[in-house]
Amino acid sequence: MASLISFFFFSIFFIAYLSVSSSQIVLPLSHSAMNTKTQFNHTHHLLKSSSVQSTTRFRNHHRSHLQRRQISLPLSPGSDYTLTLSLGDDPAQTISLYMDTGSDLVWFPCAPFECILCEDKYDINAATAPFNVSSSAFVPCNSPSCSAVHSSLPSSDVCAISRCPLVTIETSDCSSFACPPFYYAYADGSLIARLYRDTISIPMSSPSLRLKNFTFGCAHTALAEPVGVAGFGRGVLSLPAQLSNLSPQLGSSFSYCLISHSFDQQKIRRPSPLILGRYSLDDEKKTESVDGEGEFQYTKMLDNPKYPYFYCVGLEAVSVGGSKIPAPETLQRVNRHGDGGMVVDSGTTFTMLPAKLYEAVAAEFDHRVSRIYKRSRETEDKTGLSPCYYIDGETKLVAKVPKLALHFVGNATIILPTRNYFFGFTSGKRKVGCLMVMNGGDVADSGGPAALLGNYQQQGFEVMYDLEKGRVGFARKQCATLWDSWNRGR
Repeated sequence: MASLISFFFFSIFFIAYLSVSSSQIVLPLSHSAMNTKTQFNHTHHLLKSSSVQSTTRFRNHHRSHLQRRQISLPLSPGSDYTLTLSLGDDPAQTISLYMDTGSDLVWFPCAPFECILCEDKYDINAATAPFNVSSSAFVPCNSPSCSAVHSSLPSSDVCAISRCPLVTIETSDCSSFACPPFYYAYADGSLIARLYRDTISIPMSSPSLRLKNFTFGCAHTALAEPVGVAGFGRGVLSLPAQLSNLSPQLGSSFSYCLISHSFDQQKIRRPSPLILGRYSLDDEKKTESVDGEGEFQYTKMLDNPKYPYFYCVGLEAVSVGGSKIPAPETLQRVNRHGDGGMVVDSGTTFTMLPAKLYEAVAAEFDHRVSRIYKRSRETEDKTGLSPCYYIDGETKLVAKVPKLALHFVGNATIILPTRNYFFGFTSGKRKVGCLMVMNGGDVADSGGPAALLGNYQQQGFEVMYDLEKGRVGFARKQCATLWDSWNRGR
């Protein structure tokens, strides 16, 4: 655990390539399991942890209506990705944060910082001190940012909570009264924070990127939440939204390409490129994969009135081998209550499908695979994944495991590589393999998103969030080659 937190708080600086007039910034995402040898010596533990956290995060989406402001986060070592940011100038303070497309706020732990029930989540002796925000400016209660973080409450209401006198609310702007603290609840933790403004920079070679008056949350108290978050969701406080204030081109889109790791520690040591900004024609040619599968397939973003920060898309069907299994209507659209659709999520490991669709997919998969391999119920109990099989002696599974494809609204189809949905590993003296798609349960009564596309299934694809045109794109890429090509070309 100490090595994990050492990575979180002592991530090495990276080189990004930018001038203020550039239309792209390229920087690395580091997998949070880097240098965590203990986790990778116990594959069952890692898979069980990831499957439990994936389920918790997904199901937490359906309980968020119980809180005025509730976002679900992963918090599972080995399942998520971090990037490094610096705060302030004198001196700059640097930290690694979770990169999360499922939330819309950037927040840090700030001094003095108390984290309750965090003993098993980080080593206090190895961690750097929380941020000092004494020189940062508070965000006033009448700011649009303050209204946004308080679930769009009118500024008059927020200023009243801040004890701004009624006469002042009616006759002036209450700019001397700070935005009151806000509460965030997570999958298995929570925090109370305040809003501040300061200069945020991305460590890089000259010229450096500096975002002045960047609005962020500063948490002094947290429950099981020792690590901050860089929110990339749809919202005015997200990093892409605030980046657009510096440059509309930089804030118009972002993409990432997660290197396929299959829980292999050596592969995780390679950075996954995160690209902020719009592609030019030359850049699009540069990102073509060697095998020619570089063309994006787009599906439109679905607006969600209840969860506006989510990137929701419509899923029409799932193919297993030659069988195309239709998705329920709830997966293809979002209704006026915010129910339905599939969330594209960088912070959850495994894809979650509603119960009936998952059962149909798993049954078709098992119908084909069980002819060749025997089920391993013991592995299913240990990992939380199903179905699993004994695959002793196998070195090439591609020919024996059926193809799995996702069909999105708008004729966008992505055929997943076998490694993205079927994982083989050694369990004791035997080799086993499991389907890496999970049962999200029956969400008909609870509402909210009907499914979630996890980051494990996104590996080996560049996932493009085109904010200007309101669409999400997928393109098969060799992500390590993509990172190297950007490095050579700048």
